[in-house]
Amino acid sequence: MTKKYVYLFSEGNASMRELLGGKGANLAEMTNIGLPVPQGFTISTEACTQYYEDGKINDEIIAQIEEGITKMEEITGKKFGDLENPLLVSVRSGARASMPGMMDTILNLGLNDEVVEVIAKKTGNERWARDCYRRFIQMYSDVVMEVGKKYFEELIDEMKASRHVTEDIDLTADDLKQLAIQFKKEYKEKVGTDFPDDPKEQLYGAIKAVFRSWDNPRANVYRRDNDIPFSWGTAVNVQEMAFGNWSDESGTGVAFTRDPATGEKKLMGEFLINAQGEDVVAGVRTPQPISALKDVMPEVYAQFEEVCKILENHYHDMQDMEFTIQDRKLYMLQTRNGKRTAQAALKVACDLVDEGMITPKDAVLMIDPRNLDTLLHPTFDQKILKETPYVAKALGASPGAAAGKIVFTAEDAKEWASRGEKVVLVRLETSPEDIEGMKSAQGILTVRGGMTSHAAVVARGMGTCCVSGCGDISMDEVNKKFTLKGKVYHEGDCISLDGSTGKIYDGIIPTVDAQIGGEFGRIMAWADEYRTMSVRTNADTPKDAKKAIELGAQGIGLCRTEHMFFEADRIAAFREMICSDTLEEREQALNKILPMQQHDFEELYKACNGYPVTIRFLDPPLHEFVPTEQEDIELLAQAQGKTVEQINAIIDGLHEFNPMMGHRGLRLAVTYPEIAKMQTRAVIRAAIKVNQEQPELNVQPEIMIPLAGDATELKYVKDIVVQVANEEIQNANVELKYHVGTMIEIPRAALTADEIAKQADFFCFGTNDLTQMTYGFSRDDAGKFLQSYYDHKIFEQDPFAKLDQVGVGKLMKIAIQLGKETNPDLHLGICGEHGGDPSSIEFCHKIGLDYVSCSPYRVPIARLAAAQAAIKEG
Repeated sequence: MTKKYVYLFSEGNASMRELLGGKGANLAEMTNIGLPVPQGFTISTEACTQYYEDGKINDEIIAQIEEGITKMEEITGKKFGDLENPLLVSVRSGARASMPGMMDTILNLGLNDEVVEVIAKKTGNERWARDCYRRFIQMYSDVVMEVGKKYFEELIDEMKASRHVTEDIDLTADDLKQLAIQFKKEYKEKVGTDFPDDPKEQLYGAIKAVFRSWDNPRANVYRRDNDIPFSWGTAVNVQEMAFGNWSDESGTGVAFTRDPATGEKKLMGEFLINAQGEDVVAGVRTPQPISALKDVMPEVYAQFEEVCKILENHYHDMQDMEFTIQDRKLYMLQTRNGKRTAQAALKVACDLVDEGMITPKDAVLMIDPRNLDTLLHPTFDQKILKETPYVAKALGASPGAAAGKIVFTAEDAKEWASRGEKVVLVRLETSPEDIEGMKSAQGILTVRGGMTSHAAVVARGMGTCCVSGCGDISMDEVNKKFTLKGKVYHEGDCISLDGSTGKIYDGIIPTVDAQIGGEFGRIMAWADEYRTMSVRTNADTPKDAKKAIELGAQGIGLCRTEHMFFEADRIAAFREMICSDTLEEREQALNKILPMQQHDFEELYKACNGYPVTIRFLDPPLHEFVPTEQEDIELLAQAQGKTVEQINAIIDGLHEFNPMMGHRGLRLAVTYPEIAKMQTRAVIRAAIKVNQEQPELNVQPEIMIPLAGDATELKYVKDIVVQVANEEIQNANVELKYHVGTMIEIPRAALTADEIAKQADFFCFGTNDLTQMTYGFSRDDAGKFLQSYYDHKIFEQDPFAKLDQVGVGKLMKIAIQLGKETNPDLHLGICGEHGGDPSSIEFCHKIGLDYVSCSPYRVPIARLAAAQAAIKEG
């Protein structure tokens, strides 16, 4: 049996969204429930996919479209190109996921010089007929043939100026007739052929244009931002026209059943008298509020209110609708679940539960977890933002809004902030030693790096706005200036960053603090009831840990101890250790750090209030800790009693060709066991002390050894840890449980997990490094070529932002299966950046992880995503 590619509206329903797209499925559903819908047919998403495979609309699909046209002509009693009763249609896109404004639409299709004369005579409404024709030529030229709109807009403006009028509707039938002639001339000039007269040729041109628009640049960007795969394709809806530009008793509009900004239960929207839908969306004319329709056409308004009620009750969600009124008759052209702010989403969900329309489970599924980001961070004043053009766009690496004066070094950020200045730190790339400057800044902007670069990861952890990988910047760090889009920005100049969109603005845009209402707590409480995975946080300071616990975290899944070494009073001692010649000297330097590390861990245990705390031992290569400034090198030489040349030689000796695969992680502990011993003492002594002071916390530290790739090397380091830990517990004459586990971040570790699990109490997947090593991509440099991968459809997502479930995911499954075989009690978690990404969290739930760990401000996102995963599975 041949595959069905074309469906009349009467043949579909809302459940066929994947095949008919959102618009087609909802037009079918509205037809089924008896609402006034102009009839037509939908060409399925599968036809779009086939079009891309074949490079054309194949014969089988053409045959079905022809059949659809015949049936549509029977239903309407009109015919394409007929000079008695001509059929005019709209051709619209409709993907299964809502993509407002991303794809193309053509209205009034079916007109030519003869048909326009016929409908002008038959209706006695020549101005309307001429207006439809000039609109059609303009839209077809722009959308199908890609002749820019501006050429036609210029001709309209010239015509209005010559007639001394300001509005399109003030142009007469004769003016519009002249415009159509000018438009066709412009078309021929730009395209080289005459404007097509045959309605069938027009139709196929329009269908192809809608299919093509699935792959236009704005649609591609939108899809990547919203997790919409290219393989889904778009449907095409061919629908009989209803004419909002028929007369002053006609119009068109868009409305929401609730306020999309606040969630308040009231009809919101706009309409235009004597206009077509594109006029409202394109902002060609200033519309009136929907409430004004009550005065103009009270009976139509009453009918529309009733339709709104029917639709919201039917879909159990806030609806976003498009409608047209032709000669006081209402037609519904579209309904969909309305896009809304995060604040509105929470209110609508809670209100619908209170109204008895949905259950708490439905409410949890209704919220897009990613939208919660905007609730937790400051945002720009939306009114001002709309009026401000952005200068450049890079990666929105950490959400929030930041505005301030440009500084170029971490030291300057700290110093300027200490005197009350709001600053934005601009760097080629950040390194761990920039941490204090990053803390002092309102926002961070980097030229290099991706979504999991140092700047992005640390900024998300701190809840600081960050835009990364802005390759358009030409940086001059020495002279403290950069050039962007032709303008030179100096230290002290003002910029604003939007960490959600990645947009960079010139000057200061005012910010407003995030508001978390009571609905947030209700939704989160429901989410916690349904989820089965725990949610922990990646936190290195008591402040971060407290914030995460406030946001619902159940402990720390990753404490990066190296961040603690960069505080000013510790870095000197650590550098002393690096530059020591003997074991005794190294131990002496580490002994200076020991009490400080111990104090850090005590504070973390207290902040976590009895929840588990996983502490990862030193991970980065030692070269990250050595000074780079001449002044600091001289100070270190002085402190060590060495020459500057000797210190430089040590620094040069630490240089590695590929530091991410070099002397780091547990390899440091193999070479310098004294580092692991010092850290173990700090972890265990802190736990003993806190348990003595607050026995109810019952701290049981989890020590995580990073970068294991071999069971033997893990055993070697674990033995050191266990020996020191047991010694400390014995000396203190107390009982203390502790756990030693490892990060699975090297493919070999996943493939030999059965052996590694014999040495580990838990596995925590470090998917940033696991992704990097599986792909062989540097996560800091991949941004240079990934854009080409997106453009050529090789990748649809950044594998560092969204877990690669096929390759990296397979390694995770292997590690879990093998690990559980030899250690059934193995505890499993993830602490890479993917731990805060909803689709990755759903995958983690499916493969059986016990917890996900993410930066503090992503904890609510993870809680909601984990609940949704559990509900979908159940």
